[in-house]
Amino acid sequence: MISKIKPSVLSSSALVGAALFMSGSVVSAQERDLSDYYLDSLEYIDPLYGNGDDLTSDSMSQVTNVNQLRDVSFESWAYEALRSLVDRYGCIAGYPNQSYRGNKALSRYEFAAGLNSCLNQIERLIASSEAVIREDIETINRLTQEFEAELAAIDGRIDSLESRTAFLEDNSFSTTTKLQGEVAFTLAQAFGDDFDSQVVFTDKIRLQLVSSFTGKDSLITRLTAGNIANSFQDETGTREGRFAHDGPGGNNVVVDRLHYNFNVGKLKITTMAVLAAHHFYADVFNDGLNTGGGANGALTRFSERSPIYRHGISRSSTGIGLRYSFGKIAEISAGYIAPNGSNPSEGAGLFNGTYSALGQVVLKPVDSVKLGVTYLRGYDTTGGTTLWGGTGTNLANSSLGAPTTNDTIGGQFQWDITSGISLRGWFSYTDVDTVDDNSEKEILNYAGALVFPDLGKEGNLGAVIVGAEPYVTQINDDDPEDDNVPFHIEAFYRYQLNDNISITPGVVWLTSPNQSNDNDDIFIAALRTTFKF
Repeated sequence: MISKIKPSVLSSSALVGAALFMSGSVVSAQERDLSDYYLDSLEYIDPLYGNGDDLTSDSMSQVTNVNQLRDVSFESWAYEALRSLVDRYGCIAGYPNQSYRGNKALSRYEFAAGLNSCLNQIERLIASSEAVIREDIETINRLTQEFEAELAAIDGRIDSLESRTAFLEDNSFSTTTKLQGEVAFTLAQAFGDDFDSQVVFTDKIRLQLVSSFTGKDSLITRLTAGNIANSFQDETGTREGRFAHDGPGGNNVVVDRLHYNFNVGKLKITTMAVLAAHHFYADVFNDGLNTGGGANGALTRFSERSPIYRHGISRSSTGIGLRYSFGKIAEISAGYIAPNGSNPSEGAGLFNGTYSALGQVVLKPVDSVKLGVTYLRGYDTTGGTTLWGGTGTNLANSSLGAPTTNDTIGGQFQWDITSGISLRGWFSYTDVDTVDDNSEKEILNYAGALVFPDLGKEGNLGAVIVGAEPYVTQINDDDPEDDNVPFHIEAFYRYQLNDNISITPGVVWLTSPNQSNDNDDIFIAALRTTFKF
């Protein structure tokens, strides 16, 4: 990498720096600010520490005639100086689009790099016994002394970068793959008069390998283990209040994500072979709280994101997602998920079994506000039990006893009022019908969240979420027997000890669990410690 950058850096600087000192009008950097020559200068990026893509895209090509530079006119005050440099010493290079960019600002380091480039060229001319004007040699000697410190610093920087790069290449896990790790320890207990629960200490481990083969794509392979299982669902008798980072049990290692992302122009394509889900490609309007089942955002699954994005999610799900951006103003997303897409049996596969198809439009009228409308169409061979991904009441997750179709319409918003206060919310309505039209049910869920990024310290996060997890409002055109609203109230505060460790205390209050006032309220207290590496 460095071997490619070094000559490019020297050539880039020579474009302007060499012209200044070889024209016979030498200016000491201590007498005059070199940037005075460039009233229309661009923002300076240190070529030694700039973006590698920028260096590649601006790679130099040798100029054999000054007329090749389309942005240097004959009337330019620097025309003769450039022509002289090209004709006499050949130490000028141009950009691939035949531009010179003479109005670009330069620092003393860039000037020194340009000087070094021409010095090398003149040394080659002297070594080959070609004539070099004595006045130029005297000028070069003065400039060499003037910029001796900068030249030495540049050499030192490049040598240091070469050494560090060689060390990283020799000791890296992979030249194409990065390892991202997360470990969570959770101390928690659920309280309620209708059940018994003990204090538990659980773990969750994620090791994610992110590989890139073109620099603009990513292959994500994730290994997961843990003993948190389904949180307190077995004790409380409801999926409400399950932790966002629960799932695996027995500390058995599983591959729980295998995705490949790539771009075609402005279109981002996400192919999902393991753990397909709509939130992996669509905006879910809950920055900071949604961490994809991780242990660094909201405490619960419900508070992570609207359950509309959980339709069809399972470890066996496969699918594809598309996301297209219309600049900063709008974007559209669409995806298709099949929970049994890898199963070739009758009534399964990609197109002959349960599926979930989502389309979403996002509008961003101003930088601080975004609004979204989402439509989801699904088919479920199990009668409607795969809708909500471990959230909602038992009745909302119950089967209607026959294959079903479901239509869901949702709305989401996020308003970042200030850098430290954000208001979010969502609402969705679902109509589930059996294919034979003998049964149906209607389901609602909604929430509002008040979020405080960087509360007390950069990296901290506080939030209060109030809403209702998916619950049934009608079944077969009648009110359900249990028709109370099951409110979910959650508050947590993530304190960032340092870049790698955070501690999150929080509490969840569930009223009318399983949408029944006959059930006593449930309280869940948790203290989560998360390690990231």
